[in-house]
Amino acid sequence: MLGKLFGRGTERPTADPYALPVPRGQKSGVYTLRALGDTRVLALVEAADAGDWAAVKEALAPFDLGRDHRVLAELAELDGVQDWIGRAVEEDAEHRATALLISGTRHISWGWEARTSARAANVTRDQWRVFHERLEIAEEQLLEAAELRPEWVTPWRRLLTSGRGMSLGPAVNETRRDAALRRDPLDLETHIEWVSQLQPRWSGEPGQALAFAQEAAGRAPHGHRLGCVIAMAYIEEWVESDRGDYLETPEIQAQLREAAEFSILHPAYEWRPGWQQDFSLFAMALSLADERHTVKRVFRTLDGAYTKWPWTYFAEPEQQFARRHRRA
Repeated sequence: MLGKLFGRGTERPTADPYALPVPRGQKSGVYTLRALGDTRVLALVEAADAGDWAAVKEALAPFDLGRDHRVLAELAELDGVQDWIGRAVEEDAEHRATALLISGTRHISWGWEARTSARAANVTRDQWRVFHERLEIAEEQLLEAAELRPEWVTPWRRLLTSGRGMSLGPAVNETRRDAALRRDPLDLETHIEWVSQLQPRWSGEPGQALAFAQEAAGRAPHGHRLGCVIAMAYIEEWVESDRGDYLETPEIQAQLREAAEFSILHPAYEWRPGWQQDFSLFAMALSLADERHTVKRVFRTLDGAYTKWPWTYFAEPEQQFARRHRRA
């Protein structure tokens, strides 16, 4: 009884006073997670959507934007932020670093929106031009934010993405990776970004990303979300292979089960806003591997919560999530 009340012996987070209500009556029991499933994040997103900088600052109070990648991502993906955040950069000297961080991160997402997800050969000259213009602004702003707040890890992780987009080369990006990991050696998002950069499509060598992920996860304590880097590495292996059944081996299934037990399914795992994204990484990787046991526990904990990432690797992400959720 006490274990159920306080979360021991269960795979569900304890009652969270900030959790957004789960919508019911949805088709197949699946719903899109809003604002990381957190009322405080929703207040932040709504303030940013209204262009209310004072309200944004107030809503940021519970969060450390210099370390919380998921909260920063909610602002980065919000269309329209680029229209007003520049005024905050110029006019609010006290919070200039925060405004620069938000603006720079938004310009990266905005740049990719202009480029689209098309193959490089299919991107037009005008799309490339706008892409690079926005990334150049992002680079300048994020570097200044990092200078103003040298303890922050999020600017360096985002500079990895802009550096990849601008083809700045391995020396620059390795320096940025090291800068991020000096500030947080176990930062999951930095490791995931580096796993992407080590893929052959970005000039990496086959197997290099998986080896990096395995070494990194081996340094993490029990219950740490860095174990998710194993799931991401295998998803990337699947993408590179261009074979739907590539992960369907007993060895890979066992590695994914072990990584899930070590991280998201461990009693020491910390339930923070957006924890569903961690579970979605394993849900996707385990289902791609046709694993039949641990995947049930992961999907049961998600309870229908769909996060766009990492399912956007599929052409029909939400349908794939719903199908695999039903199967599990």
